[in-house]
Amino acid sequence: MPAQTKDGHRYPSPDLGRFEMARRLPGPSLRGMVSDICFYRETMPGRFRNVEYASLTVPLVISFAEPFAIGLGRNPGDNDRFASFAAGLYAGPVVIESFGGACCVQINFTPLGARRFFGQPMSELTDRMVGLDDVLGVEGIVLREKLGNAEDRSSRFDMAEAFVAARLAEARETPAEIAWAYDRIIMSGGRFHVSSLAGRLGWSRKHLSAKFSDAIGVGPKTLSRIVRFNRALGLSRQDKSDWADIAADCGYADQSHLVREFRDLAGQTPTALAVR
Repeated sequence: MPAQTKDGHRYPSPDLGRFEMARRLPGPSLRGMVSDICFYRETMPGRFRNVEYASLTVPLVISFAEPFAIGLGRNPGDNDRFASFAAGLYAGPVVIESFGGACCVQINFTPLGARRFFGQPMSELTDRMVGLDDVLGVEGIVLREKLGNAEDRSSRFDMAEAFVAARLAEARETPAEIAWAYDRIIMSGGRFHVSSLAGRLGWSRKHLSAKFSDAIGVGPKTLSRIVRFNRALGLSRQDKSDWADIAADCGYADQSHLVREFRDLAGQTPTALAVR
């Protein structure tokens, strides 16, 4: 679900009145590990549909009401229902439907933060939704009960942030080599060549890919694709350059290459996506 509001403010949308959404930015101890914490509640009957594009967000959704219907790269079916779960990175569009009775807290982790928080190879979450009890065990069940019984939204934010901070404080640090390689990809807008990364670390490309998949959930090449896509999408919404210029700026071979990537990672053409 999108997160565009400040803590305590409702989400500005044509659907305002049918749901409420609030967002809290993380405190200093969580920055770089968590991008935000969101509260979402539907207030009227109806059918909601949202398409999320390939991103670097690893969400932990803790639900107190009806489940969501979620399809990876497709419309969800009758058996694709998920309530409380974690989802790893997915290099494609995600279709999310709900039916007027959803209520949840969503903690959005960065890839590096997710590896530390969950304490398991992120490849086990890639392209999947995994139940809360499977990723956090009894701790997750207890957290869900506490959040569900909380008196108000602010208390839920406080509880979620405290839980994440405590768990991260006991977690192992990300290997310095992986953190360095990840930062190079992000800072370069996805244009740093994988062979150069491996060479600077003194690793083979195969070794780098294996370590990266464990820590991030996808290899450096896939991560670079997602970073380039999001940069191109951002430029299209704030810049009047044409698509050929954006393709060149973001490191695509040509405009056709950019179009193919948008179809793969968002399920839409660049023009259609920029309008949205």
